Amino acid sequence: MSGYLQHQNDATQKKKISVARLSIISNTTLMISKLIAGIFIGSVAIISEAIHSGVDLLAALIAFVAVRTSGKPADTEHPFGHGKVENISGTIEALLIFLAAGWIIYEAVKKLIHPTPIQGIGWGIGVMLFSSVINWIVSHRLFVIGNETDSIALQADGWHLRTDVYTSAGVLLSLLAVWMGGHFFPSRNLLWIDPAAAIIVALIILHTAYRLTLKSARDLLDEKLPEEEESYISELIASMYPRVHGFHKMRSRKAGSDRFIEFHMKVEPTMTVEASHDLSHDIKDRIVEEFPRSSITIHVEPCDGRCEQDCRESCLLTNQEREAVRHKMGYKK
Repeated sequence: MSGYLQHQNDATQKKKISVARLSIISNTTLMISKLIAGIFIGSVAIISEAIHSGVDLLAALIAFVAVRTSGKPADTEHPFGHGKVENISGTIEALLIFLAAGWIIYEAVKKLIHPTPIQGIGWGIGVMLFSSVINWIVSHRLFVIGNETDSIALQADGWHLRTDVYTSAGVLLSLLAVWMGGHFFPSRNLLWIDPAAAIIVALIILHTAYRLTLKSARDLLDEKLPEEEESYISELIASMYPRVHGFHKMRSRKAGSDRFIEFHMKVEPTMTVEASHDLSHDIKDRIVEEFPRSSITIHVEPCDGRCEQDCRESCLLTNQEREAVRHKMGYKK
């Protein structure tokens, strides 16, 4: 079984590295294309998009390093593994987006105050259309592999590129508006549309950065697993009744795609060590089947039927069964 799991982990790691490398290649291509087009036609919106792609490239590089590092097995220096590298990566990526958005707003406001004409709009429209299509394809791939492998670094990178899709489309529409306005309303000054679009781009980026910061940083603070995941684990343990009498003191956290779960489990007081060991392994195997890369610690306790406060909510025994256990253990009602 361990060999099979190792094979699965190796295959997963190869997928993560492959899609992270694809993101680096696409971001490099788009950043250069946008920068050349933006400087050539004098569009601050396209230059802001080039900066956005530059940040995406840096984020892709960070994600690439993160997925390679997080895949390393636990060692003596890092007994809990390297999973939190992905959370650190996602948080850094989000902070980089905040900085890039601030710079874009600064440049756009300057362009609003001192507008300059845009030349060769057709080139800009073509580059933005190309960017939107490429980023949609790559971001979709990042989301698929990120969700499949539970990689926060790849999901964060996917959100970088998906935001780029929307912002590129917005810039494309602004260039179309300027181009059409020049043909149908030549006397109107529509140059403000370009920097206004850049500001909208920046605001969208800020919103995405905020979401990424929350998602990436929460696991750095050892926030518990999502409610639906803890509920699944609780129901799984409860399904082991009557071998399991109850459980309590459940704690969980996540580091990258690694989950850490621990709880105390109440069993029949006469259960042998071997039987409780087999029961614990059965529960662990079922949890790992649903949540791969999970580390589970189970503290086995004999159930004496007294149901103290900390285990009362998760007691699986009926009142009659509880009294029978108390009587067996020599406790009075």
